[in-house]
Amino acid sequence: MNDKQLAEILKYSSPQTLYIVTWNNLLKILYCPFEVIVRQQIGELTKDEKVSVEAVKVTTKLKTVYIVRGRAYFYCHFEIIDRVEPP
Repeated sequence: MNDKQLAEILKYSSPQTLYIVTWNNLLKILYCPFEVIVRQQIGELTKDEKVSVEAVKVTTKLKTVYIVRGRAYFYCHFEIIDRVEPP
């Protein structure tokens, strides 16, 4: 993917929002900051710690990255805390 293609994709995104599909197949938008739980120790973050995502970015290979405490971490190291509970 070249820079022009990446710029075309990113013009429709915002570092302050994240769209997710909930457990009951509803599309939901999260606004930064939102809370996540650390799945495994990474960098200065410890397992099961609750942290706030300050921004959402993507790499040049379109992999989602969360900005937490000013540092970038891949999304797969976290679990989103969804405030909507199943019935």
